[in-house]
Amino acid sequence: MKTNWLSGVLGACVLTLAAMPASAQTWARSWAASPQAPTPSGGRFPGSPTFHDQTLRQIVRLSGGGSKVRIRFTNEYGTAPVQVGAAHVALAGDGSAIRPGTDHALTFGGRATAIIPPGAPLLSDPVDLKAAPLSALSISLYLPGQVDSCTCHSTAMQAGYLASGDATGAGAFPDTNLLPVRAMISAVDVAADKPARTIVTLGDSITDGVGSSGNANKRWPDQFAERLVKQYGDGVDVANQGISGNRILGDGAGVSALARFDRDVLATPGLAYVIVFEGINDIGIGYFPKTPNTPDFLKGSGPPPTTEDLIAAYGQMIARAHEHGVKIYGATIAPYEGAAYASPEGEQVRQAVNTWIRTSHAFDAVLDFDAAIRDPAHPSRMKEGFHMGDHLHGSDAGYAAIAGSIDLNLFK
Repeated sequence: MKTNWLSGVLGACVLTLAAMPASAQTWARSWAASPQAPTPSGGRFPGSPTFHDQTLRQIVRLSGGGSKVRIRFTNEYGTAPVQVGAAHVALAGDGSAIRPGTDHALTFGGRATAIIPPGAPLLSDPVDLKAAPLSALSISLYLPGQVDSCTCHSTAMQAGYLASGDATGAGAFPDTNLLPVRAMISAVDVAADKPARTIVTLGDSITDGVGSSGNANKRWPDQFAERLVKQYGDGVDVANQGISGNRILGDGAGVSALARFDRDVLATPGLAYVIVFEGINDIGIGYFPKTPNTPDFLKGSGPPPTTEDLIAAYGQMIARAHEHGVKIYGATIAPYEGAAYASPEGEQVRQAVNTWIRTSHAFDAVLDFDAAIRDPAHPSRMKEGFHMGDHLHGSDAGYAAIAGSIDLNLFK
């Protein structure tokens, strides 16, 4: 009798699983921009804007494609609730234009409007929208109330647009009113017809794409995604979680990599791999000589990180990734001699950390980005033409060299 009862239960479970829609298990993150707290303007980075009775239209390029999309909006660093008056998604045309016949209104629990509490994200309902790999999406968000504390991503590398009132369904915006940051959006997920895997690239400004051509998708994760699509077609997505100025151990430009690892990596739909390419700001800021005139962003806090400090931090990320069944690949830290915060002491730490990354076998694989972009005749420097002129951030060619150095067999 017990056997018959158990067989019946197992049979019912099998029937239930067979009846589940395939799309329920195929969400993957196809685009991302790590949320940051509001910041004043500084150097090449614009300050966080405020909004009132305006529509924001932002263009994002997917990595993998799918037949459904959902958008993750964010008020994670906001100090007050944000009212969403309307939101739309469409395939992007030229500039701020959308492709005719592709515009879809977004809903939130079936409603066209929503409130995003302070400290929280907001995930839209899925929308039927067929988007091929590397498609550009247009995301429009109407904010009817006052938003003084914008959760943004400071490095957009892509023009955004602003319009007065509710223009979410407009075919195009005036291209003269530009939005200089990623504002209030943090991710796009896609549901494909087959299971997909997401690769998260966790990094700093080099991963964020500083130095690459604007509106051109020339960051190394962009060019890496193009190689994956060419090799595998659909089914492997790349979510760029670089923050310019980010560090592994200390907060500053965004919270530290260790602090954001759960949100930006482990909570990613479809997560299968993470590439860790951080550490140069810990070293550069940590060993930069401090004077009364040192800019705030170079002051840091605490003593300079030792090789052992950085190795221990990598070990924490490795353990947390493995606990979730995720493969984690370590990228060697890029050369930086000639950069504004370069120092002999920092270079010694960089070399020691890179030796550990290459030889410890602690990561599931090593991506030798240092070797890909260094000058063979002067290995502590980036090769000329591979940096934007500051010996720290890549050029389009430098980012192509990084993307081209990655063994795609690691992501089969």
